[in-house]
Amino acid sequence: MDARSWDARYAATELVWSRGPNRFVERELAELPPGRALDLAGGEGRNAIWLAQQGWQVELVEFSAVALAKARELAAHTGVEVAFTEADLTAPPDLAPADLVLLAYLQVPRETSRQVLRFAASRVAPRGTLLVVAHARRNLVDGVGGPQDPEVLPDVDEVREDLLGTGLTILRAEEVTRPVETEDGLRDAIDLLVRAERPA
Repeated sequence: MDARSWDARYAATELVWSRGPNRFVERELAELPPGRALDLAGGEGRNAIWLAQQGWQVELVEFSAVALAKARELAAHTGVEVAFTEADLTAPPDLAPADLVLLAYLQVPRETSRQVLRFAASRVAPRGTLLVVAHARRNLVDGVGGPQDPEVLPDVDEVREDLLGTGLTILRAEEVTRPVETEDGLRDAIDLLVRAERPA
């Protein structure tokens, strides 16, 4: 992964992503009792800040220094506490296990994705939850938006395979749709959603 290119992308606009949480993050996690959370590759902090507002103790891990600076500013403006760690997930940092591990819209090649996903799974504490949200590969032909490189777009079977042997129980692994405004009107983006838990 190239932090400099993402630094440039984050520096080019006020916010690359929206201020509010991802719709699937909010939908899947709203009912979980708060604990310790890891937001891996958390970007500008929209999901981490929302989790903190729900009472979670959140550590946001991100390799872009520009994104981290924006996340710190947004957290301060929102009035919540979030811990920030600058780290590249391809060289796994020393992170304590968490009750929730979130990996949302990571865009890396297949083998790197597998490595990061298995690291994320290893950080899930007993009775903890792993939530993965990504642009689905089928989005290239049937959806809209997202990266146009199939190498960085997973499918459900690949994620299931990557989680084999991690000790997690997969509760959901499916494609979900997200309406997006385009020049041609409202269209559906196709995302991948995987939710798993570690038994007690």
